Amino acid sequence: MRGTLIWDLPTRLFHWLFAGGFIAAAVIALGLGDDSPLFPYHGIIGLVLGLVIGLRLIWGFIGSRHARFRSFAYGPGAVASYLLGIVTGRGGRHPGHNPASAYAALAMFAITAGLAATGVMLARGNESVKEVHELLVYSMIAVASVHVLGVIVHTLRHRDSIAASMVHGRKRVEASAGIRTPRPLAAAVFLLIVGAWAATLVTAYDPGTQSITAPAMGTRLQLGDAHKDGAGARHRDGD
Repeated sequence: MRGTLIWDLPTRLFHWLFAGGFIAAAVIALGLGDDSPLFPYHGIIGLVLGLVIGLRLIWGFIGSRHARFRSFAYGPGAVASYLLGIVTGRGGRHPGHNPASAYAALAMFAITAGLAATGVMLARGNESVKEVHELLVYSMIAVASVHVLGVIVHTLRHRDSIAASMVHGRKRVEASAGIRTPRPLAAAVFLLIVGAWAATLVTAYDPGTQSITAPAMGTRLQLGDAHKDGAGARHRDGD
């Protein structure tokens, strides 16, 4: 069975850009630390993810049927029933997001929006939101980890590879639940906008000051501590 087309291209692109971007930003910030010369790039990635989230929110209202937020409208009873089905192995298939993944997706959208907002505030010198930003980072890791665990359990229980469906866009469901087109033109526009924004940010970044004057925002963002980096370099030279 070839499967039914469920996920359009913009939704799939968003999913993997979002996942890859967050992992890259987290590895730089938590793994390398703020002393690393790469640390400012986690801020650039964050600005890109902010745009990605904004475009996904728009697509949630104008996209294909399973990308729209109205398909996320599950009540607590549906979530409980789905989780019970996972335990018993008797749960049904869901053409789009299942109840648990729908809530996880909405939570990750909200947390990422908060990360982008507090990240910009930090870059503008508002240190009062630092703990909030860090709390959001760990909240995102927790939600994403539970989501990945849920995907694994769902796949094993229902023999339904929902991760693979986010690559090829197809699921083994009734043909009536499918969409007519993967919306390639919208996907091309999505990539063009995100790519142009990312290229503009990288071009505008000044490694000497570890800052950037973000286009369309009209403000200078300090993405790293250039003075601390310089002091560290002088200390190493003295050694």
